[in-house]
Amino acid sequence: MKLVVALGGNALLRRDQPPTAENQLENIRRAAAQLARVASSHDLVLTHGNGPQVGLLALQAAAYVQVEAYPLDVLGAQTDGMIGYLLEQELANLLPATRTVTTLITRVEVDPQDPAFRHPSKPIGPLYAKAESERIAAAKGWVMAADGEAFRRVVASPQPLRVLGLQAIRWLLEHGALVIAAGGGGIPVARNSAASDLQGLHGVAAVIDKDLCSSLLARELQADLLVIATDVAAVFLDWGQPTQRAIGKVTPQALAGVDFAAGSMGPKVEAARAFVRATGHRAVIGSLEQIEDLIAGTAGTQVCTAAAGGADAP
Repeated sequence: MKLVVALGGNALLRRDQPPTAENQLENIRRAAAQLARVASSHDLVLTHGNGPQVGLLALQAAAYVQVEAYPLDVLGAQTDGMIGYLLEQELANLLPATRTVTTLITRVEVDPQDPAFRHPSKPIGPLYAKAESERIAAAKGWVMAADGEAFRRVVASPQPLRVLGLQAIRWLLEHGALVIAAGGGGIPVARNSAASDLQGLHGVAAVIDKDLCSSLLARELQADLLVIATDVAAVFLDWGQPTQRAIGKVTPQALAGVDFAAGSMGPKVEAARAFVRATGHRAVIGSLEQIEDLIAGTAGTQVCTAAAGGADAP
């Protein structure tokens, strides 16, 4: 099968862990061991998050005032290169020497008129006191939002429209490579209003949701299965309550009327629903540690059509 596996942040950094190189390498080695078993029998495209890493670079840039901080799209590219390198090296150490592992820095087109740009909501970078946040916002044109008693910069999280470089990804897959792409949801780029071709693209200060981009990539690659790997066993109803219960097999239609947290499970469910609706194939959300069972259809939340056994109610 052709798989797109979206790695959650826990594959790089466990909850409440400091983002040290040692911690990230330890977690990536653990994830690589699980992914290598899958890669031995499937065509695999791997995506990943990069939120803590971008935040760390933003903090480091804020501490060095002699040079203006790099724009957010460049920070995203830097972290994708770093994470891709670590994943690529650990996977290559486990796979046969004949299996190529390749990392691609992937641009993803967004609409500069996306409503998300009028309502930025994704926090990024350091915390500021109110007066300092107002000064920086005025100087740089940033939008600031309250974060507890402090303030942080917030940026847009627009919908991904098109994954650029698909031809290269397809070619690599056809030649047996394991491809790491669209890290952090891809590098967001937008088209100049007067441009009609790729030469008119430029980076924008935004963060694309990793799972939504992975769903788009899986659809464009005509993948057989989308795996959204996280640090919980499945999607739960009534999460954190005594009545919480896991959702097993379910149709995308049944999930449409259920509210999930916008900052965590919501985009994952939306991504899975979009993939199944567009392709008729299966998507699954669950723990990376159970990835072989997720693929086999015996673990996690399996989102599929009614004909494939999806339930009409979660």
